[in-house]
Amino acid sequence: MLLKSIIQIALILICSAGSNTLTAQRLYNSTSIDSGQLTNYFTPTETEQRDIKDVVRKIFKSSKQNQQDSSIGRKNRIYNSFFPAAGYTLQTGYAAIVSEGIAFYTDTTGSEKISSILTSITYTQFHQLLFPLTVNIWTKKNKFNIVFDYRFLKYPSTTYGLGARTTENDAYTLNYNCIKLHQTIQTKIYRNLYAGVGIYYDYLWNITEVNPPPGIKTSFQKYGASQKETASGIALKLLYDSRKNQINPANGSYANIVYRPSFTFMGSDNNWQALQIDCRKYFKLFGSTKNILALWSFDWLTLGKTKPPYLLLPSTGWDDFYNTGRGYVQSRFRAKDMIYAEAEYRFGISSNGLLGGVVFGNVQSFSKNLATQLSVFAPGLGAGLRIKLNKFSNTNLCIDYSFGMNGSRGLFLNLGEVF
Repeated sequence: MLLKSIIQIALILICSAGSNTLTAQRLYNSTSIDSGQLTNYFTPTETEQRDIKDVVRKIFKSSKQNQQDSSIGRKNRIYNSFFPAAGYTLQTGYAAIVSEGIAFYTDTTGSEKISSILTSITYTQFHQLLFPLTVNIWTKKNKFNIVFDYRFLKYPSTTYGLGARTTENDAYTLNYNCIKLHQTIQTKIYRNLYAGVGIYYDYLWNITEVNPPPGIKTSFQKYGASQKETASGIALKLLYDSRKNQINPANGSYANIVYRPSFTFMGSDNNWQALQIDCRKYFKLFGSTKNILALWSFDWLTLGKTKPPYLLLPSTGWDDFYNTGRGYVQSRFRAKDMIYAEAEYRFGISSNGLLGGVVFGNVQSFSKNLATQLSVFAPGLGAGLRIKLNKFSNTNLCIDYSFGMNGSRGLFLNLGEVF
């Protein structure tokens, strides 16, 4: 198993080193890097910074500099990134991935943010198929931000029931297909503050329990879920983002509030409401950009006595980027309400920026079954290695190992910082 992990990590490094640019790989948030970011990110005293492409060139004794390094700041240009890779999560096992990313500017004035189009196809060890398409467009002077988040999932996955007191003995497989069609438009209100509206549509079908615990009625059955579920409604969004680099933030703040009501007149199975509050803060420690304390709070609440589809209830690892709950498998906990907090200390290992490390801790709590009061708190602790894939966008390959309660543990890989 260790050998397979080493081979997998090596494959990611080799494939990523061969890509044109990794700038776009984590640009599917509602904000992007400033247009001047790529040319001005390093000061003259930091020109000896190194990434994995520099290491590959040195190993093969190549004197040819990556042309992307010298031309990355040019305006009116499309930056393309296509590469195969491998990945791993507790939920999917090992995965084969083919990704395509395009980053571009819609204007050449020098003040706009980078727009992007990202897609990939993933097939996993557990026969899951994932096909996302994310379009993030910034108009002239960043007046409007238009985002399309489309995903298709064929996703056999493990479910444990409702609440935070479930055990490994409650686990069984839930097969389903899912289409997610989320689109929003936001406009600038003041400086880093944006507000907007969107239309959210989720359709889940072929939902089937596989070998559920015998002799009992499962949480899925008690909830009244069926073989297909539809959620359709609007989204009201409020965003504040003062980070200069959202791939690897060194300072600034981020807050994103999403209120999602779904309505039967728009095609939803029933009327329900949900609220997500995502807040992050970054502090430089000891006056160094290599020592960062990052704090994250993520609350996901079902409002009133409304009833979302079972698979759209708040759950571990089901935030938009599947990053909550390191130390636990995705879907480990699920309930009406979720409260989550995490802190991570990021530090440099090598002076040239190639290697870094992190230590982190998180805690999550879910309401008891479908009640409103919170149940037990589930902590997670871990540490990780950071390998610089692109020194211009400051993109890291993140390799983390984390522990949770009751023997839960695992390896977690990410392209760009987790938050």
